[in-house]
Amino acid sequence: MAKTLYVGNLPWNTTETALADAFRPHGSVVSSRIITDKETGRSRGFGFVEVEDADADKMVEAMNGFDFAGRQIVVNEAKPRQG
Repeated sequence: MAKTLYVGNLPWNTTETALADAFRPHGSVVSSRIITDKETGRSRGFGFVEVEDADADKMVEAMNGFDFAGRQIVVNEAKPRQG
């Protein structure tokens, strides 16, 4: 099973690969995605990293407040979408 982590305050030029690579030293990354604006295609400054359940808490602790390309990122467990 996997958990999804919200990652905020990302630099605008962050790629999905760079985001996943930043989390890999702390556990198993299943996938990553950067959320983009539908009209411009530009990053909205946040994304999600899907990780193994066993690694989720450790990753949040290690990465929340981490300096990622000059910006302090915010990491926490993603909340389910409200429809």
